[in-house]
Parts: sequence; structure tokens; C-alpha cells
Amino acid sequence: MTSMTGYAYKEESFESAIVSVEIKSVNSRFLDLTINLPPFLNQLESSFRSLVTQKVVRGKVDIYIRIKEIETETEVIADSLAAKSYQDAIKKVAEACGYPLEEIPLSLIINQPGVLNVNRNYDIEKYNKMILPILTSALETFIEDRKREGENLKADLLEKLSILQECADFFKEWQPKMEEIFKENITRRFNELLGESADQNRIMTETAALLVKYTINEEIVRLHSHLKAIKAEIENNPYPGKKLDFICQEANREINTIGSKNQFAEVGAMVVKAKDSLENIREQSKNVE
Repeated sequence: MTSMTGYAYKEESFESAIVSVEIKSVNSRFLDLTINLPPFLNQLESSFRSLVTQKVVRGKVDIYIRIKEIETETEVIADSLAAKSYQDAIKKVAEACGYPLEEIPLSLIINQPGVLNVNRNYDIEKYNKMILPILTSALETFIEDRKREGENLKADLLEKLSILQECADFFKEWQPKMEEIFKENITRRFNELLGESADQNRIMTETAALLVKYTINEEIVRLHSHLKAIKAEIENNPYPGKKLDFICQEANREINTIGSKNQFAEVGAMVVKAKDSLENIREQSKNVE
């Protein structure tokens, strides 16, 4: 089992650059992956995304890949035609305004758009070879961090499931007791009204009618089935989050029905305890992949 929250940071220095990779994630219903790269490396995003999606299923994952260049190959190209055009235009403006031509600074021409063009020669494959092992290492650390937290979540889920199982077992034990109490109550009422002349067949008919209305046997059977399914998901499914949420909804329906049919304080207390444990399981299921 893996948590959806995790963090990792890796950094390595090379002759020409310092490369760092930071990965962090929080809960999300689906995989929401954002990879932040320097603009000149955008063409590498697809391959990096493929690497991550092979190992991460759910969560809002943000990856920051930063490059601090120590040395870079930079070429500055001067566009003399553009510079001359700017100079001629500036001279015309200066003459029209009576401004001395000799006071026009060279920096005014140089700073015009397109006069000096900077070309940086980026070797994309070189950067890819630097980034990929760091990203892979950070991803492994990130996954281990999520697994470590996932084990804590698993222990908590199993603890809450154990409480829920106790409640379900209590309901099962109480089912025959409830039937006996119904029969005793009806028999007592008939005897209070009719004494020894009370019709036993009538008593059985009334008891059966109450049992049809208030029996929880089917709900108990389905609830136990749902709890088995929850346990199987927790122990066997590496990505149980979505399935757990669905099964919890089904189990909640059975517990609500048991509560609506209940006529006894003891059962009512267990219904509250069961709903609390189930809600805890459902909330925790939103934290795992």
C-alpha cells in the first residue's frame, strides 16, 4: 500500500551545471502530474512524464527540474543593417528636434530590439543524460517515502477494520437474541390482555410479522461480505484507494439499514461505533493510491 503524499530531493554538480530534482505530492482522485522544466528543455517533458506514470498511479504530483549553468556556449550576433536603420531614424528625429547629433550615445542604438542577438547552444541530449539518473534516483526515493507512509496507513486501516469486524460480529450474535426478545414481549402483552386464553398461533403470527419488519440477517450477511472485501483490498491490492471508497459506501448502506431497523439500545451503540470506524476507513482510503 502506498500513500499519496511524499517528497524527495536530489542534486548533483557537473562541470557545466548544477542539476536538482524536487518531487512532492498530495492527495488527488486521479493522477495530476506537473513537470516544471527550463523552457529550453521542454522537448524532454514527454519522456520524463512517461517515466513517472509507469510508477505513480494517483496523487497531485509536482516535479521541479532546475538547471544552474556554470558554463554555457553563448554566441552574440550583431545585425549591422538593423543598427544602421535605427541610427538613421534616430538622426532624423534628433535633427527635427534640434538635438546635437554628436550627443546620441551608441548604447541607444545597441539597446534597440534585434541589434544584438544572443544565441545559446544547448545540447539537449547532454542535459538529458545529466537529468535522467537524478530524476530516476529522486523518483525511487519519492516512492519509498510514499510506501513508508503507506505502511502506517495500512496499520491504521486494519485497526479500524478490526473494530468494525467486532461490531459486525456483535450484530450477528444479537440477531437471535432480538428474535427471542420480540417473542417474549409479544407473549407478555398477549398474556397481560388475555391471560391463559392467549392464542399461541396468534402470538407466533405477530412475532413473525415483527421479524419480517425488523430482522437484520440479510444486512449482517452483506456487511460481513463487504468487510472481507475491504480486508482483501488492504492486504492484496497495491492500489486499493478507489475500490476501498466504493466498498465503504456499500458497507455504510448496510449499517444504516441496521440502524433504521434497530429497536435496542445495545445495538444502537454498536451502530454508532461501526459508522465511526467505517468513516475513518473511508477517509483514510482517500490518502492511498
